[in-house]
Amino acid sequence: MQGKWPKEVKSNVTDNQSGKMTTSKGAIQGYNGVATVDKKHQIVIDAQAFGEGQEHHTLKPVLDKVKGRYERLGISENIFSEDVIVTADTGFANEANMKYLHEDNINAYIPDNKFRSRDPKFINQKEKYGKRHQNEKKKGSVRNVIPSSEFKFDPIKLTCVCPSGETISHIGNRVDQAGIAKAFFNGRLLQCRNCDLKAKCMQNPASADHRKGSGRQVSFTLDHKRKPTFTDWMKHRVDSPYGKQIYSHGMSVVEPVFANIGTNKRLNRFSLRGKKKVEAQWQLYCMVHNIEKLANYGQLTA
Repeated sequence: MQGKWPKEVKSNVTDNQSGKMTTSKGAIQGYNGVATVDKKHQIVIDAQAFGEGQEHHTLKPVLDKVKGRYERLGISENIFSEDVIVTADTGFANEANMKYLHEDNINAYIPDNKFRSRDPKFINQKEKYGKRHQNEKKKGSVRNVIPSSEFKFDPIKLTCVCPSGETISHIGNRVDQAGIAKAFFNGRLLQCRNCDLKAKCMQNPASADHRKGSGRQVSFTLDHKRKPTFTDWMKHRVDSPYGKQIYSHGMSVVEPVFANIGTNKRLNRFSLRGKKKVEAQWQLYCMVHNIEKLANYGQLTA
């Protein structure tokens, strides 16, 4: 078999469905086990094995299978249309997946691999003796209000939803004095005048009480060199205070499940060949984990 170069392309002759994986012990030939875990009970609701090291292409097949299972069991026709939040690590972040989540209205929070560099809390994480927030300037007479990061901004549709759930008006896009393109939004008078969050949201809450005043105004930075992408939409979600709070729960949801299967059950690597056999082995270990959870905690009341 010849490739681009005049050199024979090597492949695994005993298991062509497997792939090369980069691990802490070097590259190995094998499979990647993917599991979907319920946050409340840490029950594995879906487990699949893929013969590729990259994870980003597995998001849609996994979510489609979860949706089909809930529909087949008569639990929900579309589980993702309900109050369900999907989180995944940075390995699942690419433009195609963000487009899929946006178009299917799936409430997901998947950070890109640079999301920590945008977080002020980690600005000094590489300095051994650096202190958090040491470079932040203290505001003087400026009144603290709800920041624009808590507004849900969609750069694709150019819509903005305020913390009270109201969609505020898009005024337009323009370039500021620093040459940065921004999208500007303004709350309507009646929206802000009768809002319970008015005192916390506006610098001058009284300005919404008369007809010549104005509602809350917010702006968001745009990349004027290109059109907004679905990745931009996800960045705004993940960088919001709510998004940071949601994603921080991932360590306490999925990681204990993998630790139990890998350390306590000692599934350090798959011992079979062929996708069907490997997936069956992975699903059996996940089933043992679920049985153990039900045996130990199944009698507890919610």
